[in-house]
Amino acid sequence: MDINIPTIVAEVTEAFNRYEQALVSNDVTTLDRLFWTSEHVIRYGQTENLHGHEEILAFRRSRPSQGLKRGLRKTVITTFGHDFATANTEFTKPAQHRVGRQSHSWARLEDGWRIVAAHVSWMDE
Repeated sequence: MDINIPTIVAEVTEAFNRYEQALVSNDVTTLDRLFWTSEHVIRYGQTENLHGHEEILAFRRSRPSQGLKRGLRKTVITTFGHDFATANTEFTKPAQHRVGRQSHSWARLEDGWRIVAAHVSWMDE
């Protein structure tokens, strides 16, 4: 298996950046589109465990749209072959003393790159 094929890294990086822009601008339509439309997708969040696309979408639609600005650091995208990747990053928010961590598993599906599993958590710096 080829690790980090440059063209695949570029594709996943573009999808990851699209996700980040949608996240901080509360673009629920794009966020929804970037998650796998399946009962098997999961998102473990800061205060919630979401199983299935419908639970993730309901969460996105109900979350506050204020205070979403954040900065990323130590982002690592690793691709495995042509159809699977992981994206891990740390994030900081203004006036927040903790550091957030986010991980995604991405898969190339029929309709493009989609997040098939995600996790978000906080740690003290």
